[in-house]
Amino acid sequence: MKKHLWFVAVLAVLSACSSVPLEEPASGGGPGAAVPGEQPLAVPPLSALPETPARPLQGRYTPVSWDSVPGWAGDDLRHVWKALLNDCRGLMRPVSGSLALPARAAPRAWQPVCQAAVQSGLGPQAGGPAVRQFLQDQLRPWRLDDGAGQAAVGTVTGYYEPLIRASRTRGGAYQWPLYAVPDDLLIVDLGAVYPELAGKRVRGKLEGRRVVPYDTRAQIASDPARQPAVIVWADDPVEAFFLQIQGSGRAVLPDGGVLRLAYADHNGRPYVSIGQWLARQGEMPLARASMQNIKAWARAHPERVPELLNVNPAMVFFREEAIIDPELGPRGAYGVPLLAQRSIAVDPAFVPLGTPVFLDIGPQGGAAPMRRLVFAQDTGAAIKGAARADFYWGTGDEAGARAGRMKQSGRMWLLWPARAGAPSAR
Repeated sequence: MKKHLWFVAVLAVLSACSSVPLEEPASGGGPGAAVPGEQPLAVPPLSALPETPARPLQGRYTPVSWDSVPGWAGDDLRHVWKALLNDCRGLMRPVSGSLALPARAAPRAWQPVCQAAVQSGLGPQAGGPAVRQFLQDQLRPWRLDDGAGQAAVGTVTGYYEPLIRASRTRGGAYQWPLYAVPDDLLIVDLGAVYPELAGKRVRGKLEGRRVVPYDTRAQIASDPARQPAVIVWADDPVEAFFLQIQGSGRAVLPDGGVLRLAYADHNGRPYVSIGQWLARQGEMPLARASMQNIKAWARAHPERVPELLNVNPAMVFFREEAIIDPELGPRGAYGVPLLAQRSIAVDPAFVPLGTPVFLDIGPQGGAAPMRRLVFAQDTGAAIKGAARADFYWGTGDEAGARAGRMKQSGRMWLLWPARAGAPSAR
């Protein structure tokens, strides 16, 4: 009876918050404890990594030889050892068992590999033949297949960490706020009480005794007295907007200091594309609504920028992070810092977080195929399906230009501990 009453209550909440979408936990470092990338890798004994129930995976996996992985011998493996040690910091955390978190690679399967990495004597900048031999000794490639037993083919897009100019105080050109998490933002974890909704959350706020949708972007901007705390003020509203779209970024301060704005939460409102809005307004064809062209339109129509941005009711909130290692990017959904051109976002229903993946990306615009070892360390709302990936390019305008042009087909091989059987998740 109590379970039934709870379900009725859930329906009431959803009815009150009809514009707050049911969702998986947010990416960009939301769930799970962060792993400081600057600490030495410590590998616990197996006894400290208790076995937990397996999480079902939707993928089909076929073991193959290293010779059958296209381009494996051609990857120079630059930065791969640093990325592997970084990845092991996440792999060696005990699993909570919470279904609200994305599926992770099984820690007990990886403990011998991470232990061997520590004992190998290789340094963070190691590369070339020694790293390749280690990987071939310790891991085995498994091809990710489709339902017909053939190599699955998915779309590979790109993302990056924007770099903006900002100030801790408002004044002059610095007029556009980037907010911390509001004190009144509520997160309702539906699966905590109703197991069939495991992993589903709604966001809102209290009005009296009712949970209602949280304020939209326009509503937050319209009431200065109720705005969340501001971390920094940006000098360009469109640059600040695209930083929110990417989920994190770096801010260069007037004194030359640099800080990271890391994803912390969001207001629960659905994302609405400003590119599609511009196309409906007849301002540009949808096929030309790239980030670069949208920025150019905004510079040409400054009086319409608030109208443009408020089309999207979603708002992202941030937390400030110090930058310890400039080579490392923001923390992904796995809680470890991303490494440029060696980290990807995946669908963890097919690729558990923490898994090394060899990615074969098809050619685009006359360029050669891109074939390289990457690590599944992030997720995204649009990253769904077998072999679907978002490739992390790094920080700044050049990375943004590469990310904006990337939309190619790709295939995947999961690299899994050689003595652990097929890929599994916890």
